[in-house]
Amino acid sequence: MTTRTPRKQSRVDGFTLVEMLIALAIFGMITAGSVTLLSFSVRAQDMADRQLASLSEIRRAGTLLGADFAQAVPRPWRDETGQPQRSFYGTGGQETRLFTLVRGGWDNPDGLARSSLQRVEYRLQAGRLYRVGFAHVDGGGAASVSSLVDEVQGVVLRYRDRQGVWQPVWDRPDPRELPVAVEVIVTTTRFGTVRQLFLVGNGQ
Repeated sequence: MTTRTPRKQSRVDGFTLVEMLIALAIFGMITAGSVTLLSFSVRAQDMADRQLASLSEIRRAGTLLGADFAQAVPRPWRDETGQPQRSFYGTGGQETRLFTLVRGGWDNPDGLARSSLQRVEYRLQAGRLYRVGFAHVDGGGAASVSSLVDEVQGVVLRYRDRQGVWQPVWDRPDPRELPVAVEVIVTTTRFGTVRQLFLVGNGQ
């Protein structure tokens, strides 16, 4: 008589409920950390983009100011009523119109029938710095307005004369006299105070 030995039943290994809950908890913590890190990275990138955009505004404004001051010419002009005006007029920064000048070197790629001189005016309105370029030196005429810097809290201007004295405003009796240099101090919400010095007419 043959005796058979009973087979051992194979054991199927698996996770217990406690192990599954622990694994899910760990996965949840990793996922939450990853989402937080991604959200922080997105916010940091957005903030960096805004800062770079603001910095480019400051640099662009400085470039335009430097070009306008450097090419200023002693050419008086007449307003829309025919009244003579100084070639360079500058306030201390407390007025809407900051300063007005006549500059040369105005590009004319389209070959329009106009002068290479341009009257330029800088204004501070509603916390934003604007550059206004007039189509004609004399009279009113059309103007192109460019927004340069926003969130401006204030602007302070000073003008250096040929005797080396800094003046709070430029309102000379001689309508053709230009300052030698201009100091521009702009206070913004994001960058604080930015101070720049510019030569006028290349200091000539």
